[in-house]
Amino acid sequence: MKIATFNVNGINSRLPRLVEWLEEARPDIACLQELKTSDETFPAAAIEAAGYSAIWHGQKGFNGVAILARGGPIDERRRGLPGDPDDTHSRYLEATVHGLVVASIYLPNGNPQPGPKFDYKLAWFERLIEHAASLVASAQPVLLIGDYNVVATDGKGDIYSPASWKNDALLQPASRDAYRRLLAQGWTDAIHALHPGQPIYTFWDFFRNRFARDAGLRIDHLLLNAPAAARLTQAGVDKAVRAREKPSDHAPAWVVMS
Repeated sequence: MKIATFNVNGINSRLPRLVEWLEEARPDIACLQELKTSDETFPAAAIEAAGYSAIWHGQKGFNGVAILARGGPIDERRRGLPGDPDDTHSRYLEATVHGLVVASIYLPNGNPQPGPKFDYKLAWFERLIEHAASLVASAQPVLLIGDYNVVATDGKGDIYSPASWKNDALLQPASRDAYRRLLAQGWTDAIHALHPGQPIYTFWDFFRNRFARDAGLRIDHLLLNAPAAARLTQAGVDKAVRAREKPSDHAPAWVVMS
């Protein structure tokens, strides 16, 4: 079974790239982030024509997450994280699909920092950590996947060079500490586990010719609890998708489970 995550950076403007990738990669489950569209304007018909059912949590112009499934129903479990009833951002969607519990996550970017956007990022991260603690010990396979907006380390496996990113919210000690504390609950970072230290990036900024130079970051993560990790056989990134016409600045990342 193949499970993927893809920050599409505007689902309607990038729809040809999304459909193209779905037809080529044929993931059984695909989690999408940064839809940038309302619930009413989500392209459900095009997704269905590509062979997928879908649930989504949209927001006009910003954020937004979705879960797609091929060949089976999607049973929604949670829309939004608990802990802040006043939070209006569409950043978390959780469902049972093909016998797995899967969450599509779009963690706040947090820039500029310091400031209220970074404070919101850290508060949201704490809510994720608290909710994830209720999932990690499940006997059912659980995958928390999406755009975490965190570069885990300064190593070449996570970032081409940290020098020009030192003040960015993605590399701040508090962001990294939250990510480490999440992992410490018992989650396996699939790409890191199967490709330790290798430069396998998921995001390349549109500026300064960064994709051509492979000046990338790994900020899209696939975290698996123990029952899911026991079935993990492959993990990777469909980098070629980033090279196509009018692409997202992210590439799809995926795992294969037995």
